Amino acid sequence: MLGRSVGVRLEVEGAGVAFAGVREILANADIAVANLESAVGVTGTPAPKAYTFRAPPEAVDALALAGIDLVSLANNHSLDYGPGSLAETRALLAEQGILSPGAGPDRAAAHAPGLIEREGLRIAFLAYVDVPVERGGFDPRTWTATDEAPGVAWLDIATIAEDIRAARRSADLVVVMLHFGLEWELEPSDKQREQARAAVDAGATLVIGSGPHVLQPLEPYGDGLIAYSLGNFVFDGFWDPANDSAILLVELTAAGVAGYELVPVTIVDGIPVLTDSVEGTP
Repeated sequence: MLGRSVGVRLEVEGAGVAFAGVREILANADIAVANLESAVGVTGTPAPKAYTFRAPPEAVDALALAGIDLVSLANNHSLDYGPGSLAETRALLAEQGILSPGAGPDRAAAHAPGLIEREGLRIAFLAYVDVPVERGGFDPRTWTATDEAPGVAWLDIATIAEDIRAARRSADLVVVMLHFGLEWELEPSDKQREQARAAVDAGATLVIGSGPHVLQPLEPYGDGLIAYSLGNFVFDGFWDPANDSAILLVELTAAGVAGYELVPVTIVDGIPVLTDSVEGTP
């Protein structure tokens, strides 16, 4: 979340500040992806909800400098400043060559995979959201994209299975990014397990979770790997254990997951920095 105090630092100190502590490890990755939990830009007005996030345009420069190739927009903040702001966010990302699955001008765009090819391996990234009604009564489900209206890709097991099968026709591997679960819970809920495992059962090789704001366990499952929640990353205003985080490094081959490693990170004043260990890292 590159707004609030982090957004001010981007404007004052420059785009390089946000990922300075982890840039080297991100730059060494063939593909780097993240959940972008805010609108980006200057347009729109805040939605009637308890928390609304919008980052300045410099946030996209920060993502590009860090080597981020793709961000999920399937979350409960991508439309915080309305459909016009979502369009601006997607346009700013596209200008930097950053893919943004999970939200769009209609259902087809929101459900369309982001496709990245590296060393002959073509990978499709799909993104979905399923989070509870927020404090104050706002229901993120009302942002679900339809054939006629912009919005997010809502997490539905049957639909995900369809999308994964379709993506496999044009990709060697499918990665699914899920913004789901309950905030502050250190263990995934039964619903999270059902949803993530269903994605693997349908053909996903890797499931990357966000939403709880804290780290949750990794789970090798079937032919895939599930990271139920990687916690926060660039995010201010939280306290331990929400400042404990990690970068998940995954080696992918045509056969699937060949290896993985969690690199511990701690968040200092909203900015991630590498650390030797993080209490509670699974």
